Amino acid sequence: MFSDRKTPAARHCPELLGGSANAAELGSALSELAELLLPALSRGLSRLAGGEAPRISKGMPRDCKMATIGAESASLASHGIIALGVDEEVKLLVSFDAAPVFRLVDRAFGGRGVVPSPLPTSFPLSAELLIAKLEETVGTALRQALGGELPVRALQRGTQLSRIGAWPSDEPMMQLVLVVEEEGCDPWMLSLAFPHSSLASAVSGRLPSRKVDIVRIVADPLDEPYASLPVELTATLVDMKIGFSRLTELQPGDVIPVAIARSVPLRAGGRTIACGTVGELDDQVAIRITQAFQERN
Repeated sequence: MFSDRKTPAARHCPELLGGSANAAELGSALSELAELLLPALSRGLSRLAGGEAPRISKGMPRDCKMATIGAESASLASHGIIALGVDEEVKLLVSFDAAPVFRLVDRAFGGRGVVPSPLPTSFPLSAELLIAKLEETVGTALRQALGGELPVRALQRGTQLSRIGAWPSDEPMMQLVLVVEEEGCDPWMLSLAFPHSSLASAVSGRLPSRKVDIVRIVADPLDEPYASLPVELTATLVDMKIGFSRLTELQPGDVIPVAIARSVPLRAGGRTIACGTVGELDDQVAIRITQAFQERN
């Protein structure tokens, strides 16, 4: 647990251990917890984005009400409630703005992290899957920071706090904002917010330390919702060169002879996944696959 690491807040604060911690004590404990959280979270985000570990910095913990967090939320954001512990003793609110979610989705599909403009009014399925991975990454990092093999579970998620069964608007919350900086990308932020009682349970070492069997399910890409995720395929039938002078003289009715390659590449996300030959099926141009999932440069 957090107290096993001999942090000053857990070791020297009898009020915190007794369950009647004030905001200053909880803020100090959360700040120290964040120091343990950041390295694990950075490693997790690097695996998720497929790049170098980002630099993550923390702001000062803020004591506020649940209503304040809701009022400051972006027009499109993801809010998820995560629970840790055998009996879900610790619950927290994890929030992401839309822009970094879409940036990570674009990178996951081979792009450079382009954010659509204007932003959509809701998250598509691909973004929802990415958000689930982000929440899992945060939960795993927090579990490591607390120093135990605690089960982690996502309880609710939505774009509006009022619809996900979160805490009452007057619930005292301790919020921590983390800033993530990746090379070549604009910095982005994620918010972690704990109810006072939940944070006190986490940092005072009350979570059960007994071993818990955790079932890890490996996602099958052929199962839902991954199986229905649309993937854009590109087949290059003709790749030809023409002189610029000839190009400027083109007129309607001109005929340009082309030679279709024997082996037509089929690409997804800029990567060749198969090759085939051109034919016809039911009066439509078709490609017969001759080689599948051949990775090429």
